[in-house]
Amino acid sequence: MTTLLVIAKEPRPGRVKTRLTPPFTPGQAARLAEAALTDTLHAVAAAPALRRVLVLDGSPGPWLPPGFDVVPQGTGGLDERLADAFARCDGPALLIGMDTPQVTPELLAVDFTGCDAHFGPAEDGGFWAIGLARPDPALLRGVPMSTTTTGAAQRDRLLTAGLRVRDLPTLRDVDTAADAHAVAALAPHGRFAAQLARCTPTAGAPDAHPAPATGSP
Repeated sequence: MTTLLVIAKEPRPGRVKTRLTPPFTPGQAARLAEAALTDTLHAVAAAPALRRVLVLDGSPGPWLPPGFDVVPQGTGGLDERLADAFARCDGPALLIGMDTPQVTPELLAVDFTGCDAHFGPAEDGGFWAIGLARPDPALLRGVPMSTTTTGAAQRDRLLTAGLRVRDLPTLRDVDTAADAHAVAALAPHGRFAAQLARCTPTAGAPDAHPAPATGSP
């Protein structure tokens, strides 16, 4: 079976979802991040897995469901931290981030029969998921992150290495307020949608401008 990895930041004001401010306050953005992370973790908890691991920048809180191992993120750029997460795995692994609360257990039930890698592109040009039958940190190191071509570069890296890649559905990351509303509409019964409904944007604040791709799960 597969190890499921979630790479995330502790949802603290001023440290997460900063592109939601404005129109939301840092506290509201942190609560939205916590809701997104909670929805993500519960989807992972409901998916079949050999092991579930939260690769965390910060400390776990009451939002963490049982059944997860918590390990600290590595140092360096995002490519190095993703590589470090895979370096901890001995067998097939799928890594996602905390920006797609609409993810479902069914999407995470990947099968490596007939393929060497799974790749989940994001609408902004990044990627929301990457899975490797034989985790190799070198497949991620040096891939330029936080650009509109990050997803294409990462997928090309896998293909150049001779891997058979199976694509997952394209999902929308939550980066801006427009993203938040679109994603909440896709999962209207989730914690993220409920939290968004409780958030009142700062009076007179403009919506967040479209941001460049995060390039990350």
